[in-house]
Amino acid sequence: MIGTPKSLRLQIALVGRVNSGKSSFLNLVSGQRVAITSSLRGTTTDVVEKAQELIPLGPVLWMDTAGTDDDSPLGTERGKRTLQAIDRADIMLIVTTPGIWGEAEETLLGLANARSIPAIPVVNQCDTAECGEGFLDSLAKKCGNPPITANSLGGDAERDRVLTELKTALLAAAPEEFLTPPPMLGDLLPRGGLVVLIVPIDIQAPKGRLILPQVQALRDALDADALVMTVKEDQYTRALANFKTPPDLVVCDSQVVDKMVAETPESIPCTTFSILLSRLKGDIVRLAAGVKAISELHPGDRVLMAEACTHHATHEDIGRVKIPRLLEKQAGGKLEFDFSGGRDFPEDLSPYKLIVHCGSCMLNRRETLRRLERAGKTPVTNYGMAISYCRGVLKRVLSPFPDALKQLT
Repeated sequence: MIGTPKSLRLQIALVGRVNSGKSSFLNLVSGQRVAITSSLRGTTTDVVEKAQELIPLGPVLWMDTAGTDDDSPLGTERGKRTLQAIDRADIMLIVTTPGIWGEAEETLLGLANARSIPAIPVVNQCDTAECGEGFLDSLAKKCGNPPITANSLGGDAERDRVLTELKTALLAAAPEEFLTPPPMLGDLLPRGGLVVLIVPIDIQAPKGRLILPQVQALRDALDADALVMTVKEDQYTRALANFKTPPDLVVCDSQVVDKMVAETPESIPCTTFSILLSRLKGDIVRLAAGVKAISELHPGDRVLMAEACTHHATHEDIGRVKIPRLLEKQAGGKLEFDFSGGRDFPEDLSPYKLIVHCGSCMLNRRETLRRLERAGKTPVTNYGMAISYCRGVLKRVLSPFPDALKQLT
């Protein structure tokens, strides 16, 4: 993997009215003509994404959105896409123009406050009108962050000035979890400890590379100064036999969890990549509580299988074939399954007796938590927990996480 995945970048939404200069501002800070700009209303019709490295902040993802007062025939649909971007944003830049702050901007600020998203005002087009100090002070008080002024059609000197101010503002507003992200597994290991990663290489494994959760676990172990051994499932017992001292942790792909548990002595902690992700990206305690709903499923109940990526499903796809098969076995008959992929997460979740979500390796933590919040009282669990529960080994693989384990008692 060469570039930082979107899910690990600080995600910044550019929001505002039509023709407030959001796309021009993106072009300025990126130093590229990323987005089409025009005086015509509604030029930006969908979310435009641009990855960038902002030293010393790190990797970010800009999301340029359609104007919130878009009154075109497709304005409602564009508004939904803007809301999706806001739901996953770590920071919002509310872009306006000199002297303009009204109902549209207050609505956006309200959305940010409701989601606990820091909002930074950006006053664009400052070359066309004077930005009064009183106006700028009022924006700082409303948003809790000092405004950035910009002439998006300025040259390199203007770009350098804006980037310097913007990076300072972003560093001050960035969520603590981004500046110091939670560990994936490093806190489960002693310094210099040994972790074994069991990585199946099967028809679903991408050619020539590992999948993202495996890469993340490997890197996090190295960051924790741990020793790492990566093996295929058929080499695991051989590896165990060759250790002079037992490993401090074993992690496997959920599809071989029963094999790992059967071959791992009780004294060795073990878990799965998916369960590690449930803590890193979501709420492991809530997802552990939700898994108990599997025991209450009956034939005809409706279940949502939610996946954050949009890979081409194989005949033995984990989310569309294997887990549904396990759930129907638990329920004792056919269940009604709906499937969502990418960011097409249903708005109405009340019809479902259970939501089974993927590990969220393609989503950031904020968007995953937002989905859990939207689920309300509907039980939610994730792929790894569902598989481990159906195979009777969930208590064993939740043992490194006592708070989550308590949810099963």
